[in-house]
Amino acid sequence: MAVRSTTDTADRRFVRTAMNKPMLSQEHEVDLAVRWRDHQDEDALHELTSAYMRLVISMASKFRHYGLPLSDLVQEGNVGLMLAAARFDPEREVRFSTYASWWIRSSIQDFVLRNWSIVRTGTTAAQKSLFFNLKRLRAKIDDTGDGIMTPQNKTWIATHLGVPERDVENMASRLSASDRSLNAPLATDSEAQWQDLLEDENEVTETRVMEMHDSERRRRWILEALKTLTERENLIIRERRFTDDTVTLEVLGKRLGISKERVRQIEHQALGKLRKALVSMVGDPEETGLIPTR
Repeated sequence: MAVRSTTDTADRRFVRTAMNKPMLSQEHEVDLAVRWRDHQDEDALHELTSAYMRLVISMASKFRHYGLPLSDLVQEGNVGLMLAAARFDPEREVRFSTYASWWIRSSIQDFVLRNWSIVRTGTTAAQKSLFFNLKRLRAKIDDTGDGIMTPQNKTWIATHLGVPERDVENMASRLSASDRSLNAPLATDSEAQWQDLLEDENEVTETRVMEMHDSERRRRWILEALKTLTERENLIIRERRFTDDTVTLEVLGKRLGISKERVRQIEHQALGKLRKALVSMVGDPEETGLIPTR
């Protein structure tokens, strides 16, 4: 409790200090912005941003109902304020407060979206707009349901925000639900957990082991059959049939000092030897997929 009291006192002191900072005239504001932009004058940056900390605090206060500490919201808003100062162009004759408001709000909203739930709530501009406006719009049309919306209301909100109707439905459902631990029991008198209902999308262990076993057996057969080839035949077959990036006849011909037609003939001859060796071991190699037919 003592730690919480100390923190609250520090927060109040910070807010009081920020609110007591003098307002800037437009001429002085422009002078500070120019000094920071052209000369990286940190004293000018500090005076400019300090004067508008009240704007950060005011905007952060509007997002307190999402259950996040005001101090964290102010910190994120301050990040937006610094970004605004880095990008502000004083020659556009726009007040810094007007320009900074968008950056401050955007930084705070991103923070809220990241921390409101352990599940990522919104990643697109449409989802972000829905998260921060859906409750207000539903109240405006007296739609206070538990996530189920009438088609008319869903269409009205989608049109009003310029987002797909499916996004409206998904966000309404998301906001009406709470996070649930996968380790939570299915029922009070049951030892089963929600995670027990998750489907394992991996292959069945037995199937995976059989495939690994078959793959290893095919590899041994091919290695044994390759022993029947000469060194040159072996090179051509490996480069032409057993690599992802097939080497052309012309390239192999230049490497071996022969024509590409001769390479084609050697490849054909080597394939005949491989088939003969594999037939003696396992049967037709094309049916078993041991030799690529491309």
